Amino acid sequence: MTNFSKNQIEKAHPFSRFLNTSLGTLPWMWILVLSYLGFLLVLPISVLIKYSSQALVGDFWKLATTAKALSAYKVTLSLALLAATINGCFGFLVAWVLVRYNFPGKKIIDSIVDFPFALPTSVAGLTLMTIYNPNGWIGRWAAKFGISLMYNKTGIALAMLFVSFPFVVRTVQPVLQALDPELEEAAWSLGASPFKTFWKVIVPPIFPSFLTGITLAFSRALGEYGAVVVVSSNMPYNDLLVSVLIFQNLEQYEYLTATVIGTVFLFLSGIVLLSVNWFQSRYRQLRL
Repeated sequence: MTNFSKNQIEKAHPFSRFLNTSLGTLPWMWILVLSYLGFLLVLPISVLIKYSSQALVGDFWKLATTAKALSAYKVTLSLALLAATINGCFGFLVAWVLVRYNFPGKKIIDSIVDFPFALPTSVAGLTLMTIYNPNGWIGRWAAKFGISLMYNKTGIALAMLFVSFPFVVRTVQPVLQALDPELEEAAWSLGASPFKTFWKVIVPPIFPSFLTGITLAFSRALGEYGAVVVVSSNMPYNDLLVSVLIFQNLEQYEYLTATVIGTVFLFLSGIVLLSVNWFQSRYRQLRL
């Protein structure tokens, strides 16, 4: 970059003098960002891994693979995946309706979608328990058919669905809004059926965002504690989740066990996120 272009940039953006001390040094913006990420993300994760490494390999494996821990892994992963899948389907439908149709109360519904973001998760669990418990409005009706909606895996799934619902809607909605309707009209004019138009024209550009939304919903459900601890019985080998198991170990002063289980789940979550990112990059390369 020439001195002239640098001066031009500084005149257009006076704040750049603060962000960039000189062309040969690291910009202040990078220092601030890296410091923030290091303090907020890298340092806590590093401490967690360092503390769990105090256990020998044999002890680590023994603590991580107890019957109670394996049951908690299975319940947490299966219910989080179920909630993400259901929210993926209905989240896409909600985004489609909000983008493609105009109707009274549309802005209100669009605002309600973000409600789980603002509501504390413990309050969400309390609200679900009030409605779906055996004496609640819906729970009383379900009990007549022998269906229990609270204090079991069903209650956990409902809580996970509630807290992770907005992610698919908010990731897919902007992409749907950016789609050019003329592409669909061109497909129809060439004789494509509605299903083929949807599959060939609409799905390819929104699929990466759709997958991102499902991944975010899955991650949100995976780490949920405040809502699920209210609506489940928290019984081992039944509906005990990893987040609740970690807290129970902390209450019993079993810090090393809690750290080991947390580290295992950290790596499991990391593998899922990295796999999704790899798949998205491959998908974009294949489309180019």
